Amino acid sequence: MRITLAGSRHFGVTTLQMLRQHGVDVVRVVVADAEDRLAEAARTAGIEVAVQANPKLVVASEIAPATDLIVTAHSHARISKEALAAARLGGIGYHPSLLPRHRGIAAVEWTIRAKDPIAGGTVYHLADRMDAGAIAAQDWCFVGKDETARQLWERALAPMGQRLLAQVIDYAKTHGALPARPQDEQFATKAPALAD
Repeated sequence: MRITLAGSRHFGVTTLQMLRQHGVDVVRVVVADAEDRLAEAARTAGIEVAVQANPKLVVASEIAPATDLIVTAHSHARISKEALAAARLGGIGYHPSLLPRHRGIAAVEWTIRAKDPIAGGTVYHLADRMDAGAIAAQDWCFVGKDETARQLWERALAPMGQRLLAQVIDYAKTHGALPARPQDEQFATKAPALAD
């Protein structure tokens, strides 16, 4: 299976490492910043790096030819319809909430702010609307008393994301398709960026 990975930072790097250990071919890494640690890790591994022309959008020309699946990992860019159409199975991403709850850039922070006793993670199909595609895999965890957003991310949600992404990749390798169930819009909430 040929994968184009779009992402950034530490979660992007750990996702790259997980994908390489799962017997898939990461053929290109797409980043918004050429100096990002994911770009550096990809170059070190001999993987082609494409820098987005627009940091808020990944376009079809930035997806490697003959890509089977686009995977996003800590990417804040929208993947265009044309880019998704360039990949045989489309694309998936990981969102650190129980979608459709806390759609948006600050999901973990809003989990803490809302005093949610339970958090979770979702691997979802990339779609036109951010964080609104069909659910491919989902899991949950308890939120610790007085836990910060960073602590929750590092303790539970980041590792959960790696596990769920691996689970969906393995399913796609076996079945040639992605699992999918619609999000229940009646439970949708927004998690916009918080002001400092």
